[in-house]
Amino acid sequence: MGDINGWRVRSDLPSLSLSLSHTHTHNVLTESVIAAACSRVGQSVLHLDRRNYYAGNWASFTFNGLLSWIEEYKNQQEVQITELEQVWRSLIDEGEDAVPLSTVDSSISNLEVFCYASEEEEETKAPLTSFQPVNAETVSEETNGDSTEAQDTVTGDDATASDAKTPNEEHEVSEPKEEQHTSDISEPSQSQEEKESQLISSPADPPVEVEKKITYQKLVKEGRRFNIDLVSKLMYSRGALVDLLIKSNVSRYAEFKNIGHILTYRNGKVEQVPCSRADVFASKQLTVIEKRMLMKFLTFCLDFEQHPEEYQDCTEKPFREFLKNKKLTENLQDFILHSIAMVTQQTLTEEGLKATQHFLRCLGRYGNTPFLFPLYGLGEIPQCFCRMCAVFGGIYCLRHSVQVKAVIDTRGQRISCSHFVVEDSYIRDEQRQSTAYRQISRAVLITDRSVLPSESDQLISLVTIPPLESSAPAVRMVELCSSSMTCMPGTYLVHLTCSSSGRAQEDLAPVVSQLFHVSTIPGEEPSEGAEERSKPAVLWVMYFNMRDTSALDSSNYSLPSNVHVCTGPDGSLCSDYSIKLAESVFHHILPDEEFCPPAPNPEDIIYDGDGPQAEGPGFDESTNTEEDKSQAEEEGAAHEKSPSTESSEPAEMDSVTQQAPSDTTPPSEE
Repeated sequence: MGDINGWRVRSDLPSLSLSLSHTHTHNVLTESVIAAACSRVGQSVLHLDRRNYYAGNWASFTFNGLLSWIEEYKNQQEVQITELEQVWRSLIDEGEDAVPLSTVDSSISNLEVFCYASEEEEETKAPLTSFQPVNAETVSEETNGDSTEAQDTVTGDDATASDAKTPNEEHEVSEPKEEQHTSDISEPSQSQEEKESQLISSPADPPVEVEKKITYQKLVKEGRRFNIDLVSKLMYSRGALVDLLIKSNVSRYAEFKNIGHILTYRNGKVEQVPCSRADVFASKQLTVIEKRMLMKFLTFCLDFEQHPEEYQDCTEKPFREFLKNKKLTENLQDFILHSIAMVTQQTLTEEGLKATQHFLRCLGRYGNTPFLFPLYGLGEIPQCFCRMCAVFGGIYCLRHSVQVKAVIDTRGQRISCSHFVVEDSYIRDEQRQSTAYRQISRAVLITDRSVLPSESDQLISLVTIPPLESSAPAVRMVELCSSSMTCMPGTYLVHLTCSSSGRAQEDLAPVVSQLFHVSTIPGEEPSEGAEERSKPAVLWVMYFNMRDTSALDSSNYSLPSNVHVCTGPDGSLCSDYSIKLAESVFHHILPDEEFCPPAPNPEDIIYDGDGPQAEGPGFDESTNTEEDKSQAEEEGAAHEKSPSTESSEPAEMDSVTQQAPSDTTPPSEE
């Protein structure tokens, strides 16, 4: 199969004839970055998506929208190619071959939903939330009529965002410069309702606290306050994604919040991980000797390349064994392996050292932890790059499925393109050389309080849970508070992720029962003084497996050379793999162009190629001729004889000139 001149898509586009440089399908992070990069350097981009929302598996949903997505996912069916093949054949040119793509997204599997919140009408107050488990089908059926905003997409311009914001909040900000700025980002998000909710659910004394009962009807009613991500990731402050956001000026489209806590689960309780110098010496979990050992090891990791003799003998051995050789205690080994380096038991020493070094170098750039999280959810990031693409001329079409090799709409209009970028979920099995891929187990929980109550209940926490059994994977948990604009006040949104060893519910349910209270009988409440009473209660949970195709490359597909396949989200904590893949595909398409050069500031944009716009009275001076100049000299001589004109006319001109620059400055520039 040779190169193709274009692809065809069945769609409802208006009658038009386009010749495009690139066509993209599925607005996931990698494709969004590639589209923005191509558009930024002057390429014509058409971005298609079979869904009615942006970002694919990177999307964020309102609670009602997520329930509708669940129902839609269960009802999706593969379209039979033979039904439309006759139509396509009449539109394919000589020498072109049809390459049908999948109409069903099979990247999500084993989806299960359980609701533990009370189905009763909202009550005034109760000691704890009562629960009634129901199955996934019941959840979808009972809420089908209530999901009026079921298809809402969470974007920066959404009503969801505006509902949650205070009047003074701006969604578009410039790049965060330091810790103080990043902290300021979250301050406007403290609405009056959140302040009231802090009075209702203070973490100071959770076992005896009287709370307002959160019912299922309340979750549905406040569903627009939720922004629930399908994939859970954080952003290293010196990672590839943050660097790209800063370089390209895309950071102006989003806001970010620091991760406040890095925690681990050990000996049946949640503890804070000492990861900075101040944390180490303030830690109560470490002895004085352990503090010295940890500081010495972390100092070594910062420039371990300068001391190869320290680790050369262990380069082919697991990082865990290297830690044992360094005489570190079991306590310190767990902290470093699972919560700082965040690697597996099988990770080799050099890779573990690099991961630890990267963690340490990210400390202090924007706060006391290495991580940032975008307000309104991770789904904001692909949309930010989509905005950049659209600003430079990119065209976006939702609800348009790619079916065959060239781009054709339902009216028979052809859209040609030189390159086609497609997400892996569009590729059929017959077009793959290998169908072996990994799976990620995911769980999304809505809970009533934090796993580690503190002075502030508005902190985002990263929790690492070491394997509960020798054969089980380590689990990563991200707990989001309401000031992250991802959940309603009085609740927390919890994401759990691990590599799959089976169904997601089988992998993650044991961890959920260890950290949270999950009722088994409708209306059941923990008895007074019971250990379960001190745990946060699960109100709602969704389990699912997500395909991880990050190990695949172009050699795994039987496709033309100008068709570029991008994989979906991988299982790592950060998004560096997706950014590097986007840069690799971009340079394959445009080897001589810069990847995502900085976008100009609004006041620097030159319109119509006429050069910088004149300020003030200059608009009628730009075309002055010699005759105009001589006439101006004569008028100037006349003005010397008229003092009144001299005092009024030039003063007015000066004021216009001074005001002109301020007119082109954006109203809010931070």
